[in-house]
Amino acid sequence: MSEILRVENLSKNYLTKRALTNVSFTLNSGRILGLMGPNGSGKTTLLKILAGLLQPSGGKAYVCDKEIGIESKRIVSFLPDRNVMYPAMKVKDAIGFYADFFADFDRVKAHDMLKDMKLDENETVRSMSKGMIEKMNLILTFSRDAKLFVLDEPLGGVDPVARERIISTIIKTYSEDSSIIISTHLVNDVESIFDDVCFIGKGELILQGSADELRSARGKSIDQIYVDLFANEE
Repeated sequence: MSEILRVENLSKNYLTKRALTNVSFTLNSGRILGLMGPNGSGKTTLLKILAGLLQPSGGKAYVCDKEIGIESKRIVSFLPDRNVMYPAMKVKDAIGFYADFFADFDRVKAHDMLKDMKLDENETVRSMSKGMIEKMNLILTFSRDAKLFVLDEPLGGVDPVARERIISTIIKTYSEDSSIIISTHLVNDVESIFDDVCFIGKGELILQGSADELRSARGKSIDQIYVDLFANEE
């Protein structure tokens, strides 16, 4: 087991607002980390920094010992919380776009996942439901041979049946040489796949550790722990 991610005292300021304050944690290979917190807690800011889309105001982060930057972007696959594909694109166009943009993109894996997700490659983005778009973007994200997969609310717009299919896909498609961070509000639906958890509130990491150890120590599910921590903030 090797270290995939190391975050050291990461901070981010927006003018007069502080979005992150001295966030530190590590993530080893073969682990799925659940990142949880209320809206505005700093989750998306943290994920965008790890994806190399935002510069931190302080602190550092490393992916496979590469400081966040051009080199780390080559091994981080980011799923944003909203669709970024053009409405007129067909699914096969989106696959072609990713294949042209990312050297590690695997077209064969993408087409296999299309079949599993029951998506038509000739469907246009504008004609797809929100759940179908979520599936398409998940396929694009996981068809890369990345070391760190960063998923921002991957289950937000899908029905329970599709949710189960997406969770199954996440489990099946990543390797033991990589790691995943999942930011989600649907804690109860996805906590079973978490190896580690980080709870973030008002830009600060307030609780972190092994999911199983926290369940055992507190005698509660991860969802119940979340409610206890943030009942007054939601």
